[in-house]
Amino acid sequence: MSSIPGRALAEREGQSYPLGATLVPDGANFSVFSRGAASVELLLFEQQDDSRPARVISLDPAVNRTYHYWHAFVPGVRPGQIYGYRVSGPWDPANGIRFDSSKVLLDPYGRAVAVPNGYSRDAILKKGESTAAAMKSVVVDSHAYDWEGDVPLKRPSSRTVIYEMHVRGFTQHPNSGVRDDLRGTYAGLIEKIPYLRQLGITAVELLPVFQFDSQDAPLGLVNYWGYAPVSFFAPHQGYSSLRDPLGPVDEFRDMVKALHRGGIEVILDVVFNHTAEGDHRGPTISFRGFDNSTYYLLESDRSRYANYSGTGNTLNANNPIVRRMILDSLRYWVQQMHVDGFRFDLASILARDSSGQPMLNPPVLWDIESDPILAGAKIIAEAWDAAGLYQVGSFGGDSWREWNGRFRDDVRGFFRGDEGSVALVADRLLGSPQIYGHEEREAEVSVNFVTCHDGFTLNDLVSYNAKHNEANGESNRDGANDNRSWNCGVEGPTADAVVDALRNRHVKNLITCTMLSLGMPMITMGDEVRRTQHGNNNAYCQDNETSWFDWSLISKHADVLRFVKLLIERRLLRNFQDDYEGESLNQWLRESNKAWHGVRLNQPDWSNWSHSVALGAEIMQERHFVHWILNAYWEPLDFELPELSVERSGPWRRWIDTGLDSPEDIVQWQDAPPFSGRTYKVGPHSVAVLYAPLGNSS
Repeated sequence: MSSIPGRALAEREGQSYPLGATLVPDGANFSVFSRGAASVELLLFEQQDDSRPARVISLDPAVNRTYHYWHAFVPGVRPGQIYGYRVSGPWDPANGIRFDSSKVLLDPYGRAVAVPNGYSRDAILKKGESTAAAMKSVVVDSHAYDWEGDVPLKRPSSRTVIYEMHVRGFTQHPNSGVRDDLRGTYAGLIEKIPYLRQLGITAVELLPVFQFDSQDAPLGLVNYWGYAPVSFFAPHQGYSSLRDPLGPVDEFRDMVKALHRGGIEVILDVVFNHTAEGDHRGPTISFRGFDNSTYYLLESDRSRYANYSGTGNTLNANNPIVRRMILDSLRYWVQQMHVDGFRFDLASILARDSSGQPMLNPPVLWDIESDPILAGAKIIAEAWDAAGLYQVGSFGGDSWREWNGRFRDDVRGFFRGDEGSVALVADRLLGSPQIYGHEEREAEVSVNFVTCHDGFTLNDLVSYNAKHNEANGESNRDGANDNRSWNCGVEGPTADAVVDALRNRHVKNLITCTMLSLGMPMITMGDEVRRTQHGNNNAYCQDNETSWFDWSLISKHADVLRFVKLLIERRLLRNFQDDYEGESLNQWLRESNKAWHGVRLNQPDWSNWSHSVALGAEIMQERHFVHWILNAYWEPLDFELPELSVERSGPWRRWIDTGLDSPEDIVQWQDAPPFSGRTYKVGPHSVAVLYAPLGNSS
């Protein structure tokens, strides 16, 4: 249990610090921020479904208030106590003030959330009291867990391969093989760690696991992705197989500990740009009822919310109170929940000031950058927002990595055959120096991906020319229109073996570029087995087989899965016993002598109508010459190869050729078959990787 500094708590007024509910041997201290409140009541409940509190503690502003912090010490409180707040004050929306004493409020610092069986967003939206339908906070002893020596892994970024995944979607499908009561939960994910280890990835990036409002969605649908937070400290209750209020906290920790034992880091997709309280028509769940104008950016018409997130409101991230909450949240997840890093959704919003203007040196971003507790954590920015601020290549300081949206677009464009794409894809393969070179940063500042949760799956990227989001109930208006996809000649599923073989090849091309480019690669759940969403590129509200991992695809697309495994294995220079051989291929490629070629040596074709390029790299640390050929042209091309000088043992060996059928498409590095000749023919829409050993290398 935590200790409370300062005066003895026997006086019962409590203390302003720490915020939230903090247990001590004889009770708990409660503290919450509310600047404009006239009065605050602390409500204690026996059950999450109670329609009225078992006890109401009225906080006396003369005794239980220090500055803008309302606090109280309550003896006898134990872990699992359910609680909430009622806050009274002016109702003046025209001036941005929205106190509503009829609503039960979640503690902004609550470590767990109890969701009643009758939770109803609609009921909370209505005027008047809705206690039974409201989510409530839970007192947690943050230190009462046996980590058994577990610590964050702190794996170097150069040795990291990220797997973006959804906790529920990973095991919810009936064919997952996970026990029914564990499907779609943290515990269910634990059962599938052997699959993740065999795949070879080193980190999972979990779509939002902060408690969110699953009812924040169109009528008849649910918020599946979780980008609708109501708490920044509590793990999502719906992902726990345990029904007691404390279950989600411990089950999340069990998952982290088990992943760490498997050598896999845990990165959280965090949403500090908005909340589920929505716009001026939204419900009062927490922040709005404590101090609306502190927590949110408001328009000049103070009754309306600035909407840089595209979801109705925008968190006032650079306000000192909100900045502190964000830092406290991140520290909590690192210190008490042992996570290894964070991906910040719409991170450019965090660069905006109270008027919504971008700041040159945003305080909250530098707080995160310089915080000693977060120093070993991976921090990754989605360096844009929904209002047009795009900061890829110019985000943050020395520690921030960035989702490289230009890598995604340019690699897609190259293999689709876009004009003017050769020079762009060449730059992306080398870590995007045109974007990041001015920073003199390591290549891993670029998180390279061609798909993520938002957009087409990899299978759909090569199967659809247009989005098909009709199931979302918005007449296919939602989701991105610019997908740079190519259906390979047929829209959607096909029985044509020739078309499907072309799609398979295209999938392998895109994965190869992702895995072998300089930077930190990320693949999306199910792409390794061609998971489909049937052309839906915005499946945020599809909690069904559209979004779930279909485990039958492992056998159906075993050749793609094998291809991905061997790529990851070679990228990390590892075997399946986690034995690493010094530096990674990523590091070696970065330090090698490199030269660009076309179909003729030393004559790359950078013209707008070019559709092929070759990269030669002499990797002295591994004593190999590697030749990488990308042919997005619709016909086969013969590429000249560098002549092997006498000091090389030769001959050339073929490691990858996506134009060949499995298992010749990729082989174990040491088993690459030799071939003779001064040229190599690469088929249409194919990638080949060749190498020649130096000296007596094998």
